[in-house]
Amino acid sequence: MEYFRNEDNNIDFMVACMQFINIVVHSEENMNFRVYLQYEFTQLGLDSYLEKLTVTESERLQVQIQAYLDNVFDVGAMLEDAEAKNTIMEHLEELQEQNTQLNTRLQQCESEAVEKTSELEKQLIQSRKEVELLKDSVKETQAQLSQLQQKEKEREIYSEKEQERERERQRSAEALSELEKMAQVLLDRGLIRMDRSQSGSLELHIMPAANITDNSITEIKASPVMQSPPPPPAPAPPPPPPPPPPMSVAPPPSPVPGRTGSVQTGVKGKKPIKTKYRMPLLNWQALMEEQVAGTVFTELDDESVLGELNMDVFEELFKTKAQSAPVDVGTLKVKAAHKASSKIALLEPNRAKNLAITLRKVGMSTAQICTAIQTYNLDLLNSDFLELLERFIPSDYELRLIEKYEREGRPLQELSEEDRFMVAFSKIPRLAQRISTLTFMGNFSESILLIKPQLNAIIAASMSIKSSSKLKKILEIILAFGNYMNSEKRGSAYGFRLQSLDLLLDMKSTDRKLTLLHFIVSIIQEKYPQLHNFHTELHCLDKAALVSQDSILADVRSLEKGMEVVRREYLQQKDSAVLTNFMSSNGSLLDSVVKDSKTAEEVFHSVVEYFGEDPKSTPPSVFFPVFARFIKAYKLAEQENEQRRKRISETDLGSDLHIPDSPVNTAVSNRMPVMPGFPQVDLIAELKRRQMTPLVREGRDGAIEDIITDLRNQPYIRADGGRRSAKWKPAQQLPVSSDISL
Repeated sequence: MEYFRNEDNNIDFMVACMQFINIVVHSEENMNFRVYLQYEFTQLGLDSYLEKLTVTESERLQVQIQAYLDNVFDVGAMLEDAEAKNTIMEHLEELQEQNTQLNTRLQQCESEAVEKTSELEKQLIQSRKEVELLKDSVKETQAQLSQLQQKEKEREIYSEKEQERERERQRSAEALSELEKMAQVLLDRGLIRMDRSQSGSLELHIMPAANITDNSITEIKASPVMQSPPPPPAPAPPPPPPPPPPMSVAPPPSPVPGRTGSVQTGVKGKKPIKTKYRMPLLNWQALMEEQVAGTVFTELDDESVLGELNMDVFEELFKTKAQSAPVDVGTLKVKAAHKASSKIALLEPNRAKNLAITLRKVGMSTAQICTAIQTYNLDLLNSDFLELLERFIPSDYELRLIEKYEREGRPLQELSEEDRFMVAFSKIPRLAQRISTLTFMGNFSESILLIKPQLNAIIAASMSIKSSSKLKKILEIILAFGNYMNSEKRGSAYGFRLQSLDLLLDMKSTDRKLTLLHFIVSIIQEKYPQLHNFHTELHCLDKAALVSQDSILADVRSLEKGMEVVRREYLQQKDSAVLTNFMSSNGSLLDSVVKDSKTAEEVFHSVVEYFGEDPKSTPPSVFFPVFARFIKAYKLAEQENEQRRKRISETDLGSDLHIPDSPVNTAVSNRMPVMPGFPQVDLIAELKRRQMTPLVREGRDGAIEDIITDLRNQPYIRADGGRRSAKWKPAQQLPVSSDISL
């Protein structure tokens, strides 16, 4: 240090001294010894002397001094870091515990939400059924009302006709009475004479005109009413019977719309689409016109979507360029070896050994076990023990051996503990039925807890998919793009299979940098922003995808059969309080699960058929993952599109490296400003990363001469990269020339 302080005019010597001090102090692997050496140099006045050298003009010396200061250990700062680390670790443990609790609570809330959603969906289904019944009732009532109104009109018409006939009869009676009066007047005056014929009819004879006096003629002329009396009318015929109701009063009911002599689908014909370029074919599984009846595709109008979009950009990006592994399923056949009993005994040796192990596990006496079985005591008999015990129900051969042993009068004390248990075990009446009943009762609650969430997930997922308007619009957009690409060669499709959604990632643009899904996502973000969160309308897809419908329905049927066994056992032993309580508390619960299973099956079949699939070949494990994969791919495409946009903006704003766009890309970018990005952006980003790659130099073991030779180009920097001493403030750091790399 004395030479270092005194030789202040020899810059090379001072640089070499700083290199030596830096290497001696900071090349030591033992940190304690390194701190000791650092403290020794501080005691010799190195730190104070380095403060005086801050004004030196030698860049070489400045670099060596700065390298030493960067390598200095600040024990106080490291202690603060250690204490802060302990505090942070404690806080981290608290956060992890809180996170665990929150995850548990979140799962509970999710289960409650699924259950509530399923319950609401079931209420909605029931309400819809009631609405349909009410509609049918209203239609029937309207039909009856129409019939009553028709009959009332007919009755009014008939009444009017009756009144008209009555008035006609009154007029006829009045005319007849007037004629009789006139005839009597003429008869009194001698103008006419009435005689009765042999048949009994009345004959009227008009007297000759010579017998009529002038006075009589005058009186007749004076009466205008009797000027020319008409001949008396014939007796009125009886009124005709009332006519039948007219058939043309009410028009016949109009035919139901959409039903004619031939079956119609209600889908308008598809026109072929002419494209400017030849487009690649989207190998989807298309649905023809007769296959889309009653599906979601009858509600979609892809032609209106094409009318809203400018497809020139799509053609530029996707113009032509031209795309199965058998799964071998092996089976493993396990053959259980059946060892024939080589000697006569109550129990075969291996069976007796296994029974002994089972009895030791439960830790109960034979009498306790048999009493618990007879009284259906599930507090003493857990489900696992019952399942093990079910394997030791005596066979017919063992029962014959026991019967023979007792018939011979041999004492039971000569038998082993396992044989004595088997003798007592076989004496329990209806042993197999009791064990089966106990096993079912013990597993019932757990089975319900496993089955009910799965049924709720299927109901909630099925109803949410079927009722999602945003999902329908997205399918409409996909149908429009698929028909735009395929129409010219394959004709327009009326729908497509859901598995075709996976092909959107396989269809790539001409430069192979963009998929059809990425383009559709960018179109939705620009033209239909309200659809970007369509996945929020779809619930419980992941849970429903894990459900095996055949398995869950088999479990429900198994519960029904088990409950029937319990009922038969209850009829055999009605005085059992355990069976009575079980039946009363769990019968309605099982009915609810059975009803939910039927609802789940109905709504799942309905939604599968609604999307044009076959329920027999499309279980939940196939149907729901299609939508889950599509949502995952859609979100990933959104993220990648956003990353491309950021790279474009960074390239436009801060990059000195400029790669001119091709004429096609320039035209495309002018027509569509919100595109995901272009190939040169990746090249620019790669070049920038290579430019910014830092040069890292680490110390290595070797001769001191090699180290010093290497340090002529750059100073020694310790490999552990410790924290800089806190006592050296940024203002105290020596300036370093920008052309020297540390």
